[in-house]
Amino acid sequence: MPKYKNLELPISISGIASVSALGSSSEEVWKSYRDAIPLFTQKAVGDSVLWVSEIASEADRELRVLQQDPRYKKVDRSVLFAILAARKAVLPKHFSEKNTGINIGSSRGATQLFEQYHSSFLKENSVSTYTSPTTTLGNISSWVGQDLGAKGVQIEHSVTCSTALHALLNGIAWLRAGMADAFVVGGSEAALTPFTFAQMQALRLYSASTNKMACESLRLQKTKNTMVLGEGAAVAVIETGISQRTQAVVKGYGIASEIITHNSSITKDADCFQQSMRMALKKASLETVDCIVMHAPGTVQGDTAEYNAISAVFKEQLPLLTSNKWLVGHTFAASGMLSLELAVMLLKHNRFIENPFFANQRHAPTTLKSVMVNAVGFGGNAVSIIISKP
Repeated sequence: MPKYKNLELPISISGIASVSALGSSSEEVWKSYRDAIPLFTQKAVGDSVLWVSEIASEADRELRVLQQDPRYKKVDRSVLFAILAARKAVLPKHFSEKNTGINIGSSRGATQLFEQYHSSFLKENSVSTYTSPTTTLGNISSWVGQDLGAKGVQIEHSVTCSTALHALLNGIAWLRAGMADAFVVGGSEAALTPFTFAQMQALRLYSASTNKMACESLRLQKTKNTMVLGEGAAVAVIETGISQRTQAVVKGYGIASEIITHNSSITKDADCFQQSMRMALKKASLETVDCIVMHAPGTVQGDTAEYNAISAVFKEQLPLLTSNKWLVGHTFAASGMLSLELAVMLLKHNRFIENPFFANQRHAPTTLKSVMVNAVGFGGNAVSIIISKP
């Protein structure tokens, strides 16, 4: 098939899975959304006790089994998360029959190992021979490729909290160019480490709440930041065309950046989101969508700016709005793909999952047909994805 023909074919999501506090199977994840109980536990961090979102018990058991494999005794927790999620999302035939690429990114990378090796270096002035190969940025995609037996391109990147959706965009570009038949895309984060907590506290972003509803994502009236850090990985398989495996179709996608005035914030009305959402709507030939899974990290400025952007784009006819960070915390690079997984589930089950901090002004439509997913990272790098039923 000539390469330009690929531009006319739809991009389908033929597999999607995650490992997080939500669970380790699609059934567990959907149940967690329906139960609507924050999945936070308290963790002692230095002199503080913080709310965190750790992987579910079954996922932790799977992780310990995986670590018994001699190949994976020296790799970082972020790699293990990605391997587990990819195994759940990917069919073996993708690698026996197709040229499949892999792009699974991370905001922080091998945080656990990097901090351990750096601590050892400060004490002993030397490091293990495993230090460099197990902490490089390409570590996650390459190990997932090894585990799955993939021979296609294996790349990794970091666009902080929009990393996973940027991976999806990269995969679409490779498929459109005819340089791959399928792509495994996503994000993985295992950043529940002392140095990462210290960074978030230094930015004054972390929730100080003593209540388990600690992350007030989409509570627009809050006056304090309420971000809660989580860990996990989420992975999708995308292909051109529609088949029996197709779970959803990517109808539109948009990307934008803005000139920032602060390293950790976006403009008051999130110009980057306005541009990315309008681009996605134009590519999808839509004027609106049924609902939006927002980025909404639980910070005062982040939540309000995104809401202002949505109001500017959709005006009085706001779609249904929701988020998942009030439930599972902010998983940095994995967060966008976790949101996309929720969007796929909303379409599959034809059920809207409410955010307890935001009262939508209209009822859900009888049939959910289209869902937009937003993500943005430090530096004002926004991505908007629109998916629909096959």
